[in-house]
Amino acid sequence: MTDTTRKIGWGLAALMVAGNMIGSGVYLLPATLAPIGSSSLIGWIVASIGALLLAGVFAGLARIRPRDDGPTEYAGVGLGRYFGYQASLGYWAGNWIGNVAIALAATGYLAHFFPGLREQWPGALCTVGLIWLTTLIYMAGPHTVARFGGLTLLIGLIPLGIAMVAGAMAFDPAVFVASWSPDGAPLSQSVPASMALIFWAFLGFESAGVVALRLRDPQRDVGRATYAGVILSAVVYIAVTAAIFGVIPAADLAQSTSPFADLASRVIGASAAGFVAVCAVAKTLGTLGGWMMLTGETARAGASLGFLPRVFGQGVVTPPANPLIHAGLMTVMTLISAQPRLADQFGLLIGATTVLFLVVYGLCCLALMRFSRRPWDWIAALGGLGFSVWAVAMSGWTLLGVGIGFFALTSLIWPFVRARSPSAASETSGPNPGGS
Repeated sequence: MTDTTRKIGWGLAALMVAGNMIGSGVYLLPATLAPIGSSSLIGWIVASIGALLLAGVFAGLARIRPRDDGPTEYAGVGLGRYFGYQASLGYWAGNWIGNVAIALAATGYLAHFFPGLREQWPGALCTVGLIWLTTLIYMAGPHTVARFGGLTLLIGLIPLGIAMVAGAMAFDPAVFVASWSPDGAPLSQSVPASMALIFWAFLGFESAGVVALRLRDPQRDVGRATYAGVILSAVVYIAVTAAIFGVIPAADLAQSTSPFADLASRVIGASAAGFVAVCAVAKTLGTLGGWMMLTGETARAGASLGFLPRVFGQGVVTPPANPLIHAGLMTVMTLISAQPRLADQFGLLIGATTVLFLVVYGLCCLALMRFSRRPWDWIAALGGLGFSVWAVAMSGWTLLGVGIGFFALTSLIWPFVRARSPSAASETSGPNPGGS
């Protein structure tokens, strides 16, 4: 299925990285963060710093081991096969669980036009349909996904640009200050409590590393694409957060199901709300397409290392069965997690995904410390590890339970995986302590 002769340059990869991040998170989180208020702006800044540190980790790993298959192989080669297995399954599960959340976000914006989709089962069926639509786009090949993501990124930036301009025109410092902390909580409580939700919007910064084998020059291009994607996304997130909280009071924002459309309606007029919603749907589908490719590539890498069944692929070949199986898993997850309120289902899924990813990121930080002696690599690795541990610890007991339960289950399965596939490249490819 995959055309391995056509490679992606770093510019297109940077658009894919930004496209995978700027999606359902930025469109829905202002309403989710309304109880925290405009002080969530501090949380966005902290999360941006954490994302840049982790971007440095993945840039360093790609420089040292440009042929590795992203987080799965980094952890396996650097820390041993058991940790590579845990990283593989954690990252893989986080991918397709998060895909369901992204599809839910698209359904939520479609409900602006079709109110019946706010109901539990019509909404679930719509989400399933979107999952299968983007699966077909992924099956057309990585170049198609990258182009689709780049196109929808530009479309998705339209409502964000409208929000920033409209917010600057109508920004009211009194509204921003009054919404700073609606519940009166100090920053020492509100910032940590919001981190698992906020960092969801940054998931995907490692996209270039996951598809490194599809890049023209992985050793150089992964770092460029990762930093460029993170910086672009961080600027957008911080700007639109300030704009929205400077126009819409936190109490009103908490009741919104489409905060960007509401902002456009307040400043420009009601007719602008539908246009913003259309752009949001297009961008969310572009994000979902990119994550479909990441899910498939992660499963292929895991299968090549013996952690997942061979039906997901071997070597650099990603067979058609790979995306079809994932679409089936996501369909089941959509139906069994369906709830009367879409926001409740969305919040649980993004929280679980973020925790799983942060654990994998922490393992990659440890791997970089084994591979490299360069000072900047160690600064990025220690900073990224500290941020990951802190964010997971602050996520709350429910999400901690999900993470602990998942990795406990995979640990129980590990002896059977090891017995079935006792040898792999990750056992014989030791770290490069010189950090070339």
